[in-house]
Amino acid sequence: MAQQSVMSTQMTGNVVLNKQSYKNILYLLLSFFLGVGYFVMLLTGIVLGIGTLVIWIGVPILFGMVLFWWQLAAFERLLAIKMLGVPIAPMSAGAPRGAGFWRGFQERLGNEMTWKTLAYLFIKFPLGLFCFVFALVLPILSFALGLVGLILGGLSAPFYALIVSIVDTQRSRQRLQRYLTLALSAFGLNIVTFYLLNGLAYLHGQIARGLLGMSDTALRLETAKVQAAQARAEAEQAEQRRRELVVNVSHELRAPVASISGHLESLLLSTDEGTKVPEAAQLHNYLNVAYQEARRLGTLVDDLLSLARMESHELRLQVRDVAVHEVVEEVYQTLMPLAQRDRQVTLVRGVQPNLSLVRADRQRLGQVLTNLVRNAITSTPAGGIVSISLEQADAGHLSLVVEDSGVGIPADELQKIFDRFYRTDTSRSRKTGGFGLGLAIVHELVTAMGGSISVTSAVGQGSRFCVLLRKSGATPAVSKNADVW
Repeated sequence: MAQQSVMSTQMTGNVVLNKQSYKNILYLLLSFFLGVGYFVMLLTGIVLGIGTLVIWIGVPILFGMVLFWWQLAAFERLLAIKMLGVPIAPMSAGAPRGAGFWRGFQERLGNEMTWKTLAYLFIKFPLGLFCFVFALVLPILSFALGLVGLILGGLSAPFYALIVSIVDTQRSRQRLQRYLTLALSAFGLNIVTFYLLNGLAYLHGQIARGLLGMSDTALRLETAKVQAAQARAEAEQAEQRRRELVVNVSHELRAPVASISGHLESLLLSTDEGTKVPEAAQLHNYLNVAYQEARRLGTLVDDLLSLARMESHELRLQVRDVAVHEVVEEVYQTLMPLAQRDRQVTLVRGVQPNLSLVRADRQRLGQVLTNLVRNAITSTPAGGIVSISLEQADAGHLSLVVEDSGVGIPADELQKIFDRFYRTDTSRSRKTGGFGLGLAIVHELVTAMGGSISVTSAVGQGSRFCVLLRKSGATPAVSKNADVW
C-alpha cells in the first residue's frame, strides 16, 4: 500500500498539489549530502582500520565500523520509508535470545545484508549527486522556461485575441494559436518536471528496497533460524533449571528424611526386647517431630507439583469475579488462632468498604494470601503484628497488602526473593519449615491471574508485600504460565 503512494503520485493529475511530490524532491536533494557524509566516514574508517591492522588497533576500528554502517543503513532505510513511502523489509529477523555480543557480530559479518547495506551506502554518493543535480537543475530550468513562456504567451495572447475579435485574419489567428500553445507548454513543462522527479524518486526507492531490506525468501529463512535458536536457548535454559531443581530438591529432602529416619529408628530400637520403653512425653516428641517433617515433605511435593504444572502450562485457572474481602476474612479466621498460639503474633485485617470485585481464581487467590501471611507470621518475632489490608489502588486495580513487623529483608536480596529455593535466612527457614518455594509460587500465580506483586522492606522494621489485582471489567493481561478459563 505504501509503495502505491509514489506511483499514484506520478499518475494523478494533481501532481503539483500532492505533498508526496515535495517530499520526494526533498529526499532527492538530501541524498547528495547524506551520500557525501556516508562515503567520507566509511572510507576513512575502513582505510584507517586496514592501515592499522599491523598494530592490532585496526581490529576494534573495523569492528566498530561494521556496527556503525549497519546503524547508518538502518537510518537510511527508515528515511526512505518515511519520505518516499516505499515498503522495505527488515534488515534482519532479529538476533537470537541468549546470543553473546561476539557471536552476534560474527553472524552479522557473515550475513549478506551487511554487505548489501555497505554497497548501498557507497553508491549513495554518486546516486545522490545525480539526484541532487537533477532535482536542482531541472526545476530551475523548467521554471525559467515556463516563466518566459508565460510572459510571452500569457501577455501576448490577450492582445491577439482582441485583434482577432476586431480583424479576423488568418495571420492574427495563427499568432493567437502560437501564443496560446506557448503559454500551455510553459505550464505543461512544469508538470512534466514533477513527473520526472517523482519517477527518479521511485527508482531511488526501489534501489533502497532491494539493498536495505531482506528478500521474502531470506526473511523467512532468517526468521526460522532465529526461532530455532530461541527454541534451542529456551530448551537449554529449561534443562539447566531441571538440573538445578534436581540438586535443590535432593538438598531439601535430605534434612527432613534424615530427621524422620532418625526418630523412627529410635522408636524401633525402643521396642526391641529388653529395651526400656521411652516415657510418654519423649515418645510424643519423637512422633511429633516425624509428623512435622512428614508435613514439610508433603508441602514440598505440593509446591513442586504446582511449579511443574505452571511450566507445562497445565495449571488451569478459573478466572471469574471474586469478592476479595471474603477471601481475606477466610484466611484471617484460619491463621489468626495459629499465629497467636504458635508464634505469639497478632494478626489483624482491614478492608476498605464498598470495593469492586476482581478478576481472579478464588482458590488460587486464597493460596497466594495464605502463603504471604504464613511467611509474614514466620518472619515476625513473638509480640509482633501482621496485618492484611485491602483497598483501592487505582481506577483499574485493588491492592491486597500483607505487612509485618518482622526481621525485614536486606536491600540486596529483594530482587531474589521470588526465585525458587531462595531464602534470606537459611537456618531460620529450615527450622520453621520453609523451602523457598512459596514466594516463587505466589509470583507465578499472581502473574497468571493478570496481576502483579511488589515488595518493600527494611532490616529490623519488617516487610510489605503488595498484590495488585485487576478489577472486574479491566483489560486482562495475557499470561504465558497458565491457561485461563
